[in-house]
Amino acid sequence: MTVPSPVSDPTRETQLPTDLVKHEPGWKRLLRRQESVVFGALVVMCATFALWHPVEFATAANVRGMAMDASVLLLIALGMTFVIASAGIDLSVGSVLIFASIISIKAMGVVGSTGVAVALVGVVAGCGAGAAWGLLNGVLIAWLRLPPLLVTLATLGAALGASQLLTGGAELTDVPTDLNSTIGFGTVIGIPYLAITVTVVTVIGGLILAYTRFGRRTYAIGSSHAAARRAGIPTANHLTVVYTLMGGLAGAAGFLSIARFGTTSIGGHTTDALSAVTAVILGGASLFGGTGTVIGTVIGVSIPTVLANGLVIVGVPASWQPIAVAAVLIAAVYADRRRRDKQQRN
Repeated sequence: MTVPSPVSDPTRETQLPTDLVKHEPGWKRLLRRQESVVFGALVVMCATFALWHPVEFATAANVRGMAMDASVLLLIALGMTFVIASAGIDLSVGSVLIFASIISIKAMGVVGSTGVAVALVGVVAGCGAGAAWGLLNGVLIAWLRLPPLLVTLATLGAALGASQLLTGGAELTDVPTDLNSTIGFGTVIGIPYLAITVTVVTVIGGLILAYTRFGRRTYAIGSSHAAARRAGIPTANHLTVVYTLMGGLAGAAGFLSIARFGTTSIGGHTTDALSAVTAVILGGASLFGGTGTVIGTVIGVSIPTVLANGLVIVGVPASWQPIAVAAVLIAAVYADRRRRDKQQRN
């Protein structure tokens, strides 16, 4: 009978590392999370602008304004979280938002000019128009297996062209006044209706991504499309729903945009995709898929919002804002690349 030596005993070889592992305190793991790092950066940024221009930045009116600015972007970034978690991307969201806002105004104009029913028609029309573009993206990407980057770049141009055809290149301003005075600028105990509405939608989206089978399948597809398909997940159907959801949320953002600004603003959303992707990556998601949280996206949305607001207050020309946001995006992608390389080495 041969007695295995301690070195060759597989039980000892597998047990020894486990015994030597020292569990790191939870608070240290929390501090190393991307969300915590970005939240710390947000606090520093807010403190800097508040100390630099306290009269203009650190006011209730300015905070409300930033909350309203962030609300429209947050809806887009919420959908982008699902898309990026599935290892995709959608560059068309800005144009889809514009197209949906036009359809929403035209639909409300047919029904009337006041009343709750008019607003409901506007919401349904805007979300439906956005979801239609999202469905087109999903079919081309999931079923025809075309690259998401090229597909959404094409639909970006198509949606913008369709918007210009519908309006003749002119802005539509016949937004119902009730919509502008309630959802657009109305408040409850000082909190804008706009922010409340988006907060409710964001909480629902966060719960779906974190705690439902739909969310788990989204992560699984983003981690490995082939493995998810072998595991029995209907990947094509799922991705189609993900992109349709993205389009629907862009449509809802279009409705909220016209509620606030009272116009379609055809040229005013060219950087929405850039800002949304920046927010999601800052929040801890990876462009390679499989990761991302809605709470991280909420924190990430605050960075470009506060940055843009603060730059205006300190007197930086508006033309520099996209450059600043682009620089933040590059830094976030670089940090994501370093984080993935470190994980692979470990």
